[in-house]
Amino acid sequence: MKPNIAFVTGGYSGESVISYKSAATIEANIDKEKFNVYKIDITPEGWWYVPVGGQRSAVNRNNFSITDAGKTIQFDAVLIGIHGTPGEDGKLQGYFDLMGLPYTSCDAATSALTFNKRYTVAVASFAGINVAKSVVLIKGKFGNAEEVIKNLKFPVFVKPNNGGSSIGMSKVNSPSEELGAAIEKAFKEDDQVLIEEFITGREFTIGIFRSKEEIIPLPFTEIKTKKDFFDFEAKYTPGFTDEITPAVVDDVIAEKVKATAKKVYQVFNCRGVVRIDFIFNEASGGLYMLEINTVPGQTEASIVPQQVKAMGWTLKQFYTALIEEALGRKK
Repeated sequence: MKPNIAFVTGGYSGESVISYKSAATIEANIDKEKFNVYKIDITPEGWWYVPVGGQRSAVNRNNFSITDAGKTIQFDAVLIGIHGTPGEDGKLQGYFDLMGLPYTSCDAATSALTFNKRYTVAVASFAGINVAKSVVLIKGKFGNAEEVIKNLKFPVFVKPNNGGSSIGMSKVNSPSEELGAAIEKAFKEDDQVLIEEFITGREFTIGIFRSKEEIIPLPFTEIKTKKDFFDFEAKYTPGFTDEITPAVVDDVIAEKVKATAKKVYQVFNCRGVVRIDFIFNEASGGLYMLEINTVPGQTEASIVPQQVKAMGWTLKQFYTALIEEALGRKK
């Protein structure tokens, strides 16, 4: 019998818009001959099973089951396609752990840790991975922002500490240039704001996943944006960014990016596919990790699908590998 796979999309944050765009790509490329796939839409109003061309119905959260054509469906594994909370911050992962269900993303601890950018760079730094110098502001628990960040060199990035898709992110070139407005913008998205030094260099991003006990780095991408930095508009609006896949680099740089990505994947005990962002400073030869995305975008404009195709795989092969890796962990 074919395994029953719950494909979860939606979410509770503004990133749900991206989740639904990713869902369109994933749904079009899941191998229906190998898996019975059931779409689950998780929203602030409820959790819903959404059959093709049918009426949605509530998910039984007591055991994460659904009713389809009068039959109760229990799942063998979950394909997580939610960006932001609760699919990228460990909440759903903890729930599925309680249900005894394997899933395609990092576990609850890694997901929660990497969703917090400050904790992520702290752990990376302890492991000897280069990161930008930064500070975190907690709403209502800091005095003068300029005093807090006096030891940082400008320009800096100001962004929500928890979240993704570059929502609420700003670049500030000097303390006198709209620092307060940038902090206020970020606080609208999160109760914690990360302020980190800007590192000059080439921006690389690499997808990496585990399949059959092997950690496989994808051909990585160089990002060249026409905007001042790679913000939400640059990420999701055609024409603002050139994404060169595979990146045109010499072998030394290529090996450094792949080896560091593997180290990050292992240090953080990652599972499934993650995307890791780096800056390579050509003057020093240093490679700096920016952040880890444990549920990377799968939209038509997203980077991981580009990298999968550059590796010579189809998206159908890729999603099959992710699902089969999760099924291999079924208790």
